[in-house]
Amino acid sequence: MLDTLERTDSSSPTDERSWWSRPCGIRELLWIALPLIASTASWSMTSFVDRMFLFWYSPESMAAALPAGMLHFTLLCFPIGLASYLNTFVAQYDGAGRPEQIGAVIRKGVQFGAVMVPLYFLTIPLAAWAFQMVGHAPEVQVLEVRYFQILSFGAGASVVSAAMSCFFTGRGKTTLVMFVEIGSCVLNVVLDGLFVFGFCGEWLEGITGAAVATTASQWFKVIAYFILLWKPARGGEFGLLDWSRDEPGLLGRIFRYGSASGFQVLLEVGTFTGFTFLMGRMGLTAMTASTLAVDINALTFVPMIGLGTGIATLVGREIGHEDPRRAATATWSGLVIALIYAGTMGMTYFLVPDFFLAAHAMGMEPTEFEEIRVLSIFLLRFVAFFCVFDALNVVAVSTLKGAGDVRFIMVVGIVFSLILASLAFAFVWLGQIHVAGLWLVMTSWVILLAITHWVRFFTGQWRQKNVIDPA
Repeated sequence: MLDTLERTDSSSPTDERSWWSRPCGIRELLWIALPLIASTASWSMTSFVDRMFLFWYSPESMAAALPAGMLHFTLLCFPIGLASYLNTFVAQYDGAGRPEQIGAVIRKGVQFGAVMVPLYFLTIPLAAWAFQMVGHAPEVQVLEVRYFQILSFGAGASVVSAAMSCFFTGRGKTTLVMFVEIGSCVLNVVLDGLFVFGFCGEWLEGITGAAVATTASQWFKVIAYFILLWKPARGGEFGLLDWSRDEPGLLGRIFRYGSASGFQVLLEVGTFTGFTFLMGRMGLTAMTASTLAVDINALTFVPMIGLGTGIATLVGREIGHEDPRRAATATWSGLVIALIYAGTMGMTYFLVPDFFLAAHAMGMEPTEFEEIRVLSIFLLRFVAFFCVFDALNVVAVSTLKGAGDVRFIMVVGIVFSLILASLAFAFVWLGQIHVAGLWLVMTSWVILLAITHWVRFFTGQWRQKNVIDPA
């Protein structure tokens, strides 16, 4: 089937090698993507352990961590989406054989991140107002505000490290990124264990300690990437310290394409944040069960982000090399990997949901956990379908982003998010908010996004896109 698709996808002769060994095939994609999958899996594990420790400490703490963390990440989405899109610039310059421009791209991304560091401090006094507007229980609001305010001190570091990492991911040098991300994860988990349960003093106990641990781990990544970039910066090959090599209009192109990418990420995550806030209006049990379902789904979705970065890197490289046929091969390779992984995870969510709830159950009395367990298992039925279409969407979006077709993605995000927001407001106005209804709407939203982006891929318009000017 895949060979047929490739033959119909291009007038070029079909590569006789297998899908495993051909250029941009499964083997090459896995070589680039596996370290990234390990990196993003470490994010997922960090979040999972974070909230599991908080759940053991108190269910209110975990219930507060999801909406506060989602609001924090929503505010990060645009700048991180912009900074992460430097990966496409680096990949296309690398494919075009113009490494001297890569340093200018990274330098501008780091400067942008540095500007964002103090700007995030301005969100700290707004936290109390924001969570008061949501209408969660007062004891949960206090924890939400505290968690959000502490995370704000590490927000700018997340943007800076995202820009720095593109120097390696865009060139396919993903192993170093894996070690940095895993190191950050290990640091976060160790500090969580020390702080959350009060081993370092009561002032760091609970949700306060979890937020401090996360903030410290973000600044750890900035320091690690700075050390790794020092040698290539002194070497001069990539122009990291040579302002004279900057292309005219480069900053404008970075903001034009990166802003569209960042806005698309903001729309999708913002919509999901609104979904979690609505869940919070339905009581502690619904909020806790939804938090568990989202955390468990992250075990599938977050590794897909790493796969998507690998796909975007290969697509960007081949677009820069003016070979869209191989870029399409990278997409089909990514599709195979995504379907195998997400399909397997979806089956386990459906067939053995208690396996994923066992660790959380250890932190509560069985009678207290039973109501949460029943609702969580019900929600995992939705997650089983949700995660597969989410993976399909990641593959298609990564291809379009790797080529530079970000405006289409942004427009689709605007239209679909407006539709979903309208439905949510209608439910609130009619007083008809139900757990199953909200999850059904969210699942339908992801399915429609996946279908729309794949239709765009099949039109082939992405083949004529690029983000770099001709040499």
